[in-house]
Amino acid sequence: MARHLTFTINRSAKVTLAEQIRRGITDAIEKGVLAPGARLPSWRDLAAQLGVARGTVRTAYERLIDAQLIVSLTPGGTRVADQPAMRKQADVLGKRSSFIAGMYREFSTAPAIFQMGVPAQDSFPDKLISRIRARTVRAEGHKAASYPDPRGELELRRELAAQLAISRSIECTPAQIIVTSGFSGGLGLTLQVLGLEGRTAWVEDPSFPIMRKGLEIARLRLIPVPVDEQGVDVAHGLKAAPDAALVVVTPGQQAPLGATLSIDRRLRLLEWAAEKNAWIIEDDYLSELKLKGRSAPALASLDRAGRVIHLGSFSKTISPTFRLGFIVAPVNIVERIAEAAACLAPAPCPSVQIATAELLREGHYMRHLRRTKRIYAQRSDALIGCLESHGCRTSAAGLVVLLHLPPGVADTAIADEALAFGIAPSPLSRWYVSEGARASGLLLNVATAPLQSIPGACERLCGIIKRWVQQAAS
Repeated sequence: MARHLTFTINRSAKVTLAEQIRRGITDAIEKGVLAPGARLPSWRDLAAQLGVARGTVRTAYERLIDAQLIVSLTPGGTRVADQPAMRKQADVLGKRSSFIAGMYREFSTAPAIFQMGVPAQDSFPDKLISRIRARTVRAEGHKAASYPDPRGELELRRELAAQLAISRSIECTPAQIIVTSGFSGGLGLTLQVLGLEGRTAWVEDPSFPIMRKGLEIARLRLIPVPVDEQGVDVAHGLKAAPDAALVVVTPGQQAPLGATLSIDRRLRLLEWAAEKNAWIIEDDYLSELKLKGRSAPALASLDRAGRVIHLGSFSKTISPTFRLGFIVAPVNIVERIAEAAACLAPAPCPSVQIATAELLREGHYMRHLRRTKRIYAQRSDALIGCLESHGCRTSAAGLVVLLHLPPGVADTAIADEALAFGIAPSPLSRWYVSEGARASGLLLNVATAPLQSIPGACERLCGIIKRWVQQAAS
């Protein structure tokens, strides 16, 4: 029986005691310290050993049970699962054909190392935001019962207009801003209003698979346009589909390769859209969260013909749990989008919006971004250094480190195997449209890679990669 576990807890850390206990036991299971079938101490025994309340240990155990890492047996006590859930989950996900299953890993407790799309928890100003959220929820409860503005709270739209003018060089009024339920909500509203069913759309190759799926659901015909060090190849798009009705781009930091769209290509794209009355959806998914140098102005800041629809989100900068994004619409289409929002997808919870407005107004948001940039830059440098010490070829791509794999090495198989150890890289090949352009690699999110976890995770991941490279060569 594992009566004495070797991990310690830090009472001054931001992470809760229950979460520290959960992580400690998870780490012991992954390293083999706790073998399958090993009996864990009772709540009372472990609480006494660690000097915490029994309820704290119980919470940690319940999270581990939910994750299927341990099982509670009566009268056999609590034991490590015979087949840890992470390994079983990797096997199941590897066999599924579901598109969503291929993109998102289901972790019931906390993000895995390198997991995409999730900001760092240890740099999150949780106490500050909790205090502001609690105050806005109380204030909301005292208001008269009425329907909120479906476009979003005016207070937030005002702050967004001011913030966008400073950070993204976009000149707009609060009336041009529609608050949405994250990026997906903004994309859905925009596609609904544009009504381009059966028309052609350019998409970057590679590009965000969820976005592409959304375009397919809207019955658009997708034309993949390659990406290089200057961003999307506009000349290629003009040659392949000059009469396209829509272009979706990530000009600030191309997702997932990280290139910034050059000024020449920006101007050519805008000129073409004005000539053809085509629409450009600008996915500004990282906003001003650029780790090296200053962020380039938004593409919408150069638009004089009213053809760029700018989509922003707080998922990467604050938290995806807010489900908060926004559309900056040209004047000629804003009323149509506002009507669609009122009828189909009104803005999310007002208290979340008011709390976010306060974060912007009082300067908390910008201070959080400055601190987060420093933390992410340190992690990116450390991760690249660690991977290269193992002989891996890497490149920085926004908040992601791209680990390049030799041709013929299955990045999806490596990612599925790594998941069994709580490591969740995203296979680069899944981001490509064209089979011929598809490259093999792993996308590693630096936000979910604490410095102390990087050496062990890299060693484990590089060991898996080495085995697959040898197998491909034989």
